[in-house]
Amino acid sequence: MLKSIVRRYSAFSSLLPIAVLALLATACSAPDELTPEQASALDQRVRERWQTLMARDFDAAYEYESPNYRGVFSKSLYKKQFSYGVEWELTGVDIIHYDAPAAVASVVARVMTRSTKPTSAASKAIGAMPINIREKWILIDGEWWHSVNF
Repeated sequence: MLKSIVRRYSAFSSLLPIAVLALLATACSAPDELTPEQASALDQRVRERWQTLMARDFDAAYEYESPNYRGVFSKSLYKKQFSYGVEWELTGVDIIHYDAPAAVASVVARVMTRSTKPTSAASKAIGAMPINIREKWILIDGEWWHSVNF
């Protein structure tokens, strides 16, 4: 009986490294890159959302938030997070990372900001300032949704 157990163990142990390598090869081959169509759709959604923000159409901007977010936070609560004291101008969008298993993309929105009512000589002299805003976007059923950054 002991010989039978040893033979089974030997057969199993010789196949184990092959099985592990096959699993690793499969896991490593999962693409962590967006398809050109996904990247284009994401870029378009980011730009559309920023157009609504620049136009101060926060009702429309709310529609870009994820379904889960909208299920928890009302539109009126969402709108209260924005200031009318700053103007934005989107100057570019960069997709910097995509986590395929989580279906989450990290995006940098390059934005020029300026005060709508400069209150000091310094703020008038500085004028517009460039900032990079990191955003998370999630892919749900083929549609990109803005996600809250935590």
